[in-house]
Amino acid sequence: MKDSQILSTFGPTAAQTAPRPSTRPAPLVFDACHVGVVLRAVLFVETVMGVAALYAVDTFMAWVGLTGVLTCAALPGTLAWLVVACLLKHTLARLPVLTQYAVGSLLGAVTGLYGCGLLALTGFTEHSPWLASACTGALLAGLLVASLVWRARARTPAATTARLAELQSRIRPHFLFNTLNSAIALVRAEPARAETLLEDLSDLFRAALIEHGETATLDEEVALAQRYLAIEQVRFGERLRVHWELDPEAGQARLPPLLLQPLVENAIKHGVEPSAVGGELIVRTRNQGTRVRLDIINSLPPEAQKTTAQTAGHGIALANVSDRLRLLHDVEIEFSAGVRDDRYHVRITFPT
Repeated sequence: MKDSQILSTFGPTAAQTAPRPSTRPAPLVFDACHVGVVLRAVLFVETVMGVAALYAVDTFMAWVGLTGVLTCAALPGTLAWLVVACLLKHTLARLPVLTQYAVGSLLGAVTGLYGCGLLALTGFTEHSPWLASACTGALLAGLLVASLVWRARARTPAATTARLAELQSRIRPHFLFNTLNSAIALVRAEPARAETLLEDLSDLFRAALIEHGETATLDEEVALAQRYLAIEQVRFGERLRVHWELDPEAGQARLPPLLLQPLVENAIKHGVEPSAVGGELIVRTRNQGTRVRLDIINSLPPEAQKTTAQTAGHGIALANVSDRLRLLHDVEIEFSAGVRDDRYHVRITFPT
């Protein structure tokens, strides 16, 4: 049976109907445009100033006076930080998250220097602590940014859950329809060979349709990908060469369900199918103590080995996988994808 006889959703029809990656606004880290946020920020800074004043005085009245002076220096800078954070929240949201934290701390350092300048102008301090003021301002600003992040996360647990479910539902039909179309075409072309494939397909559908919950083990994901590749092996024959390098100690690590299969499917779509001689696929797992590394490596057609254009086709699946991983494990995820040594290499590192 020729490959061309197998019905494939990898052709133009599939490309036309493939879902486009959703565009959603970046999370607003600097969402300080609320009266409650302003009041809590001012109270927080005032508390820090009051505690700091305790180190320098012995009497209550002296503490009140010193706290008042420190407040005059710190309050204008605090309010200025909140105003800037509110006015520029949408602009700052377009920056990478780590850059947003850095900008917040830098603004805090500037306000700290401003407060120190006010104290110097009033003659309150004989030697102005410029460096200490900048560091204090940056530290307090970093804590304010962290509190804004925690506030946003506390308000949107339902949105996070809904986002995870939406991403999973986007991948699941793509996964099922591709395997079903291959099975239908095989039944038409070679009924004698279809029985084994349909048994694999039945197991595959059963595994894909059950309710997995928020996570699955790496062993479960590998088993699902092996069923999928068994079906594709019938379609491609010797053109598809699969190598499994599995670490048994990594099998119980948790990750989002139906995550490995779309990556394997992408490898076939962009690495094996376009090549006249087929291609090679390597799935490798490694236990690294408290973390697990998952590598999916596929060869590229000769014409794509010297260009990065091939990476564009991986976009939808990779974006979904990356989003789902970060919803589950947040900053503990390390995700990279790109051409390396004439092969397309996806590497995921996540907690055990």
